[in-house]
Amino acid sequence: MRPLNYRAMMMATLLFALSVSTVFSQPKFPVPIAGDESGFVSIFDGSSLTGWEGDPVYWRVENGAIVGEVTPETILKRNSFLIWRGGTTGDFELKLEYKVSEQGNSGINYRSFEVDETPFALKGYQCDIDGKGQWSGQNYEERGRTFLALRGQFTQVGADGKPVEIGSMGNKDELFGFIKKEDWNECHLIVRGNNLVHLINRHVMSIVVDNDVDSRKNEGLLGVQVHVGPPMKIEYRNIRIKKF
Repeated sequence: MRPLNYRAMMMATLLFALSVSTVFSQPKFPVPIAGDESGFVSIFDGSSLTGWEGDPVYWRVENGAIVGEVTPETILKRNSFLIWRGGTTGDFELKLEYKVSEQGNSGINYRSFEVDETPFALKGYQCDIDGKGQWSGQNYEERGRTFLALRGQFTQVGADGKPVEIGSMGNKDELFGFIKKEDWNECHLIVRGNNLVHLINRHVMSIVVDNDVDSRKNEGLLGVQVHVGPPMKIEYRNIRIKKF
């Protein structure tokens, strides 16, 4: 199946949701317009970590980007996050650019919560990012229900917390072809109610409709991750958010 372009995919998603209204309660899939920046506010000043908090061993600002780096001397025993302290994420859109090393493993957490007695640890929804293309674009719940939608999947999570695939955006490997290796990519998150949409370079990578009322979260923190494993580097820049 050949992946659709950005605008066509979102329109198809809307039509699909409406066509199965017996499955979704009041679907509210937004249809973004390419290039539309109305209402977006920058949350990274490009020169400092003002408004963000994380372990300085792993996070710094360099050349206008937030840099998360794990070296042979600073190997992690658990994932560590740089947390945005400027507010919370409920219904929102987020746009940013990222660049990840080949061995890199990172992610953008939203509607997340800090873990008691564990500094800079988050639990919640995550748009995965990695250099090898195994995970990028999927929806993974950190320290929670784990895989909610793999790249290319349109899933519905039921009351039992288990996702069921109800549609597809295309082949996982074909979708990874739209992601630039060790270069800058734009990630766009669209989160409204229990509908969670992840896009990279204007291609829809995953969609989750979370009907697990007991486990889903409607609001929480935003953060970016450095992951356990081999030495890695992740960079983020041009971070903008629009809240509803």
